[in-house]
This record gives sequence, C-alpha cells and structure tokens, in this order.
Amino acid sequence: MMLKPNWPRRRRSLIVLLLGLLFLGLLVGPSYQWTQSNVKSMTGRHDSQMSPIIMIPGSSATQNRFDTLVKQLNKADHRQHSLIKITVGTDDQIKITGALRPRDNEPVIVVGFQNNHDGYGNIKKQARWFSLAFKKVAAKYQFNNFKAIGHSNGGLIYTYFFEHYFNRDDITVKRIMTIGSPYNFSEANLSHKTQMLADFIKYRDNLPKSATMYSVAGTENYDSDGLVPARSVEAGKYVYQGQVKHFTEITVTGNDAQHSDLPQNQQIVTLIRTYMLDKKPSRNKRLVTANTTE
Repeated sequence: MMLKPNWPRRRRSLIVLLLGLLFLGLLVGPSYQWTQSNVKSMTGRHDSQMSPIIMIPGSSATQNRFDTLVKQLNKADHRQHSLIKITVGTDDQIKITGALRPRDNEPVIVVGFQNNHDGYGNIKKQARWFSLAFKKVAAKYQFNNFKAIGHSNGGLIYTYFFEHYFNRDDITVKRIMTIGSPYNFSEANLSHKTQMLADFIKYRDNLPKSATMYSVAGTENYDSDGLVPARSVEAGKYVYQGQVKHFTEITVTGNDAQHSDLPQNQQIVTLIRTYMLDKKPSRNKRLVTANTTE
C-alpha cells in the first residue's frame, strides 16, 4: 500500500518558511535603508567643504548680539558670510532664522538662549542647550569642522560644552576664540579659585587636543575691561594651556575695549579675520599685544 504525502504538514512548513522570510525582509529592509542613509550622511560630511564660525553671546545677550560684528566682518573681508541665528528655549525647542547663501562655505551661526542669565548654574544649562543646537546644525549643514567664538559667558559656555558634551569623532573644532571671558568670574586673585574655575581645571583633559585657542582680553587700564578683571580672563590659561595644540593670550586696548563694546571693536574684527577665518589676510601686528604659549 502506498503512503500519501503529508500535504497539510508540508503546507504548514511552507507557510512558516514564507512568513519567516517575510519577517526577515521586514527587518533587513529598514536596516539596509538606515545603513545606506548613514553611509551617505557620513560621506557627505567627510566630503563637506563647509567650515562655519559658530558664536555664543554672553549673559543677557540674544542671538542678535553679533549683528554689527558680522556686518563689519563682511565689509572688511570683502565677502558675504551668511548669518544664521538660533534660539534655544527652556523647553529645548530650537528656532532657526536666516539662510545659507549659495556657495558660502564659511557662514556665521549665532546660538542664543531664552534663558540668558548669568551664574554658573545657568552656564551649565546653556551648555546643554548649546549641545542640542550643535547637533541640529551639524545634521542640517553636514560640516566636519568649525570655528568657535564666545564673548564673555559665551566662552564659559563653550568651555563647559567642550569638557562635557563635545565627544564627536566626525567633527573637529579647528580654532577657539573667547573674548573677555571671566574664567574666574569677578575674582581678580587667581589664588582664590571659584567653583567654576576649579571644575574647568578638573575636566580640562576633555578639551579638544588639536584645536588652537585664542583668549582675548579687553582692558581700559590693564586691570579690567570695566566689568571683567583682566586676571579673571588670564585664568583661562590654567584651563587651556597644555591641553590644546596652541594657546595664545591677546590683549586689546584703546577705544571700544570696554567689555560690552568688544564685539564691535575693530581690533576684534581684525583678530577674527586674521586668526579665525580660513582664508587669512595679511596680519597687522601693531593692533594687539600678544603672548603665545604652547
């Protein structure tokens, strides 16, 4: 007697096999698309020619703080750097205004905060908010390097950001410039370190090793810029010196060297053109007194 094939069992096995292949396809499809998208993103970032200048204003200042500086920079540099402004709300929402000009590989991006108050606690919050804005613009513009400029507390926000949030392998910071940044707040005696300065020194090993750093101080009388003690700005050397590739201290004196005037100071514009832009004009060394240490 011939045995009949067990068709129901085979049919069930075939159905299970087909369902398994379908399920596997559902898993592999999105994974493949994600991989392709990720590879495309990495390739685009790797090949990118963009190198933005990202600025952070000081306390009580908004994303409009550098409008005059950018106008002066564009006039002096004889090319139009795009101005893109970002505001980060206390609810982590990010608002972007402005547009990237065609073929502009060196736009200026200014990041301000809804909570722009002073104090170490707020600086920590602002550094986290800046990290959110940085991720946003990095994804949007696909750059692989940038230049960092911070005025007053903006330099402190950048320092905390570099020490606690900036851990990317696909993006490097080429140059850093802090302008009138009070690394020891209002304390003029460097033997009396504030908690913020002590923390900056504690975590300085996390600073980007390949960056070149410029710490700019403005002085009316070589003691302060009318608000920030020169010794407080000088305290930045205890944070950056020996941690970054090059560290330079620069002192700006004369007209518009007061703390609030520094972003409009013509010497500051020259310093940015000379040291921060990728295409550097000839340097006018008579404008500043510089002390370079490595």
